[in-house]
Amino acid sequence: MNFILRNAKFGLIILLSAFVFVACDKDDDFNPGGEVNATPNPEPDPDPTDDGSAETNSIVDFASANGFTSLGAAVEAAGLTATLSGDTEYTVFAPTNDAFDAFLSDNGFESLDEVPEDVLTLILMNHVQAGSIMSSDLSTGYIQSMAEAGPDGENLSLYINVDDGVVINGVSTVTSADNEVDNGVVHAVDAVIGLPDVTTFAMADPSFETLVAALTREDSFTFVETLQSTEDPAPFTVFAPTNDAFANLLAELELSGLADLDAATLQAALLYHVVGGANVTSDELTDGMEVNTLQEESFTVNLGDDVVITDVNERTSTVIAADVQAVNGVIHVIDTVLLPTL
Repeated sequence: MNFILRNAKFGLIILLSAFVFVACDKDDDFNPGGEVNATPNPEPDPDPTDDGSAETNSIVDFASANGFTSLGAAVEAAGLTATLSGDTEYTVFAPTNDAFDAFLSDNGFESLDEVPEDVLTLILMNHVQAGSIMSSDLSTGYIQSMAEAGPDGENLSLYINVDDGVVINGVSTVTSADNEVDNGVVHAVDAVIGLPDVTTFAMADPSFETLVAALTREDSFTFVETLQSTEDPAPFTVFAPTNDAFANLLAELELSGLADLDAATLQAALLYHVVGGANVTSDELTDGMEVNTLQEESFTVNLGDDVVITDVNERTSTVIAADVQAVNGVIHVIDTVLLPTL
């Protein structure tokens, strides 16, 4: 797994409450007729051992009280205890102890102490969203985490799939949802959500199944290894065609399936969808922009009601989802496969 290092530090807000003491006037208690009028339901004497601190049930308290010991230790090690104990509301996808054990094993760490603090902070923040988000508020698609781990400090995306429960980035499933606390909501998950590269979303999102099949069709293709890297030519801007886009291309070329597309044409087409050395977000696109690709041929971006791309064959494709952010690049989803000069 490749990580990009950033620190996240926040302040602590402590809530204090005060006692209110009710006193009785002595003159009201004395009756000259010899009868004593007791105050109905008198208040008990205050507990001298009570320091006046209000009981809290923060995200950190929930983790401590419900056996999320590895999460609690990770939060403390990353310096996030104050953040997740304050009164700002967050949604946390909380990995279980078993999830942390698997994460450490998979990444060659003996313990949490071996994970660099800045890396651990980014991983934890990749499980956090601003505000309280209940499971019923989630739908299939992309949301933004609070991990600022993009090539230029952009917030990473999370792919949520609710077709069968709630699954995040294709690897982590919510096992206990909607645990409300004082400062947000906690959803327990069965796997740590690692920092995604651009292939993570291609693998997780079923609308890219044909794209993944194309990228891996030939043994000689090295697309996956390249797109997982943070080295040159990363970062990448990927214009990713959907399954329907590939189906329409095969119909356009009068082919019965992806296997009928010759390897050289397929490789050239795939390279034509990738820009190297730049993490180009949608706000950086300009009308008439010429975009050079790894195929060493360019296409043109036009801005209007939609972002439309025109390839060298005057075919057009529309961006239907933008700014899916990974650690080593960004994905823009398009509805038509682009073709270079063939």
